[in-house]
Amino acid sequence: MKKIRTFLATLLPFALIFSLAACGDNVETGGDASQEESLSAEGSVSAQDGETSGQTEEASRQTEEASRQTEEASGQTEEASGQTEETSGQTGEAANQADTVTLKVGASSTPHAEILEIVKPVLAEQGITLEIVIYDDYVLPNTALQDGTLDANYFQHRPYLNSFNGSNGTDLVSAGLIHYEPFGIYSHSVTDLKALPQGAAIIVPDDDSNQTRALLLLAQEGLVKLPEGASVEEGVTILDIVEDNGYQIQAAQADAVPTLLKNSAEGTIAVINYNYALGAGFKTTDALAIEDASGDAAQTYANVIAVRRGDEEKEAVKALVKALQDGAIDQYNQQTGAGIVAIK
Repeated sequence: MKKIRTFLATLLPFALIFSLAACGDNVETGGDASQEESLSAEGSVSAQDGETSGQTEEASRQTEEASRQTEEASGQTEEASGQTEETSGQTGEAANQADTVTLKVGASSTPHAEILEIVKPVLAEQGITLEIVIYDDYVLPNTALQDGTLDANYFQHRPYLNSFNGSNGTDLVSAGLIHYEPFGIYSHSVTDLKALPQGAAIIVPDDDSNQTRALLLLAQEGLVKLPEGASVEEGVTILDIVEDNGYQIQAAQADAVPTLLKNSAEGTIAVINYNYALGAGFKTTDALAIEDASGDAAQTYANVIAVRRGDEEKEAVKALVKALQDGAIDQYNQQTGAGIVAIK
């Protein structure tokens, strides 16, 4: 027993030394593990920081891209808006142009074209542009109307219009009565029909309707005698004269009558359409005689707006007729001192 205690006492120092050594190894080993864990954690954090930084940069790039796309979209929106405004402007302009109607009207220079000038601003307020084309004869305005060059004309009365249709196969109609121009007898040398010398020349228009009108005026003044019942409806020509009282009745184209009168021998007289008389410098007060305004002449020989059949219902044509009938003739007479008669 004593030997055992002695042996254990001998071993105790060695056990303590071994124990301390083992403990030291554990401490060292623990330290190494701790360092490894620390380094591993640091590496993990660093990697996470790197990954987070990359994600941040990617997010930033995506934000910048989104911003660029937004700016581009905004630009496209502004451009589209500009195009829309431009289109809207063009549409508005086109609508305004569509609302404007051009009415091309043929007319003799005096007084018809001058009267049309009076109603131009009235029609313009209604969106109608009035274009006036002046003619110096009685044929071209109707042929131009028939072929569509004109929308209307203003120079003639219904008897002439009907006669022209019959002779030329046209289909022109009156859209409205505007005014009456009294036919007159004029001269550069004769001052009184009672002093008209025997054998004097009398010039009249050569077309059917105006010749009828001229002969009826001569008969009214007792210068010729016509068949019983001679009328506008039946019509008369110089061949129908029953008694010429020794006068030389000569027919000429209506627009040429004033010039022939000017160049004729002294003592010559002529029956002239009022518009041509005005163009030649005559006024109603210069006439040796005029048609009786109380008779059928005012209605029969009223000047009309002529159009192709069917066009009389067009709104622009109706507006033209109304403008001419609403005081234009009275205004023209006030401005010029003319004596034409408005058809009410």
